[in-house]
Amino acid sequence: MFDRIRGTPAAVDRCTRFAAALLAASVCAAADPPARAAADSADQPAAWVQKEINFRYVGFTTKYSCDGLRDRMQRILLKLGARDDLNLTGYGCMGVNSPETTPGVRIVMHVLQPASAGAGRTMARWKTVDLLADRDLLEAARDCELISQLDRDILPLLAVRNVNYSAVCPVHEPPVGGTRLKLDVLVPAPGATGSHPG
Repeated sequence: MFDRIRGTPAAVDRCTRFAAALLAASVCAAADPPARAAADSADQPAAWVQKEINFRYVGFTTKYSCDGLRDRMQRILLKLGARDDLNLTGYGCMGVNSPETTPGVRIVMHVLQPASAGAGRTMARWKTVDLLADRDLLEAARDCELISQLDRDILPLLAVRNVNYSAVCPVHEPPVGGTRLKLDVLVPAPGATGSHPG
């Protein structure tokens, strides 16, 4: 009975080696996040690249005026690392500052892209951004259509990684807790030169 519980010497030896391997893996896993964080904070060369897009918002649950969409998109794009000289112009609205189903905004902006070191380059680093961190769960749910369209139309223009995205958008009743967009974006490193070339 004792041998059945404890196992044979060979079995015990295998269990001991397995336990040691698990312990080593646990130690490595515990050490990994700080190591990854240190690597993520490292500066790297990047270049400002101009991007242009006509962003047409289609919303049935939440509606914006042209001015409202322009202002909201400006705040979002700055969070996503766009240079602060971006230019946004509303278009396609029928009324004067009234909510629309399909308002548009013309966007001209500069964003950082990884590049080899050289003239005209600046130093950048990855920064984690949660676009809905300042909104409660109900407000985030109401942003579902906008977040969905950002993922489709805006993120491909940017250097991003580790995208954590969800947007389930049934008309008029977006589920609370079903909308999120958290990701890493390239931003200028502190003290970087050449942040705003003409």
